[in-house]
Amino acid sequence: MELQWWKAAVGTGLGLLALGLLAYQSCMDNSCTSQSEGFLLTNREDENYAPSDRHARDLPQKKYTFRPSTLERDLDFNISGTDVIVFLHMQKTGGTSFGRQLVTNMDLERPCQCRRGQKRCQCYRPGTDRDIWLFSRFSTGWSCGLHADWTELKDCVPDMMDKKEKQPKKRRYFYITMLREPVARYLSEWRHVQRGATWKTSRHMCDGRMPTEKELPSCFDDNWVGVGLDEFTDCPWNLANNRQTRMLADLSLVGCYNTSRVSQEQRNRILLGSAKTNLRRMAFFGLTEFQKKSQYMFERTFKLKFIEPFEQVNGTTAGRTPISEDKKRRVEELNTLDIELYDYAKDLFLQRLERLKQSDPDYYDYVDEEVGNW
Repeated sequence: MELQWWKAAVGTGLGLLALGLLAYQSCMDNSCTSQSEGFLLTNREDENYAPSDRHARDLPQKKYTFRPSTLERDLDFNISGTDVIVFLHMQKTGGTSFGRQLVTNMDLERPCQCRRGQKRCQCYRPGTDRDIWLFSRFSTGWSCGLHADWTELKDCVPDMMDKKEKQPKKRRYFYITMLREPVARYLSEWRHVQRGATWKTSRHMCDGRMPTEKELPSCFDDNWVGVGLDEFTDCPWNLANNRQTRMLADLSLVGCYNTSRVSQEQRNRILLGSAKTNLRRMAFFGLTEFQKKSQYMFERTFKLKFIEPFEQVNGTTAGRTPISEDKKRRVEELNTLDIELYDYAKDLFLQRLERLKQSDPDYYDYVDEEVGNW
């Protein structure tokens, strides 16, 4: 009995410590009013901040309130210096298409060199044959692991860049990613796995090690070809569940894949808060459902231009997958964190877009862009 009490006390203490660290982290970029409030202000980041912009009455209905510094998209990215764009590619978010745009569709002084038949392109800075400005699947490969998440990238990228450039160097890293409506993303992943995708070689590194088989059991042996939706949703270790939240969060805050450290409720709260913080601090994130708006946001953020405009693709696999209302509710239950994260991301994205629109006389209006069901 005494041992059980001690384990419970330690678990509670670790959970409170993680919450405290995350609350402090959330305030480091002036996006909350005090360290005690932290990310727990889920409907407003700053109770005392009220927009005074004369255009405020014309803005779309907002669910969250962000400081001006969070909404500003005016970075001093220097492609000729030591700045590096790091693309966090989450499964079935349109990341493959966006990643190809970065290496084949950029109007650069020195475009990426892509050779037919090769999966990677060489994206060197102007005037060098060694210095890299883009860390992504199609430039550096899966150097930090297949579909490496935020936890893996933050620990791996600096050392990996030193190895690739063959010299230690101080750099600035600008993280970017794409998000997608959670139900559509989940169904797309199910269909992809049904066709044979496994991502078994993903390492899931956290705090210097891979998870044990006990910490992260597999839902299948060799593959899951032909899996039905019911079986897909019934596996409790399915990494498709709340994938976007997990891949954007700092997993070390909850003991990585060891779920015995804190209660499930605490774990969910910490992961969601961390994912929101990391997303908010990223240099750029786009939404799969808003291709042209995402293109505009990227161009204004980095002061880089794409050659050809993005296209909004409709009628994808997820859009052609009819499911019953009961099964849809089941998918929503398994992705409650992602649904809240996407709601947060979409609100932040549209507020940033509105701010850009107000300050840009050359803004090309994509407000009526048709939203694709990816």
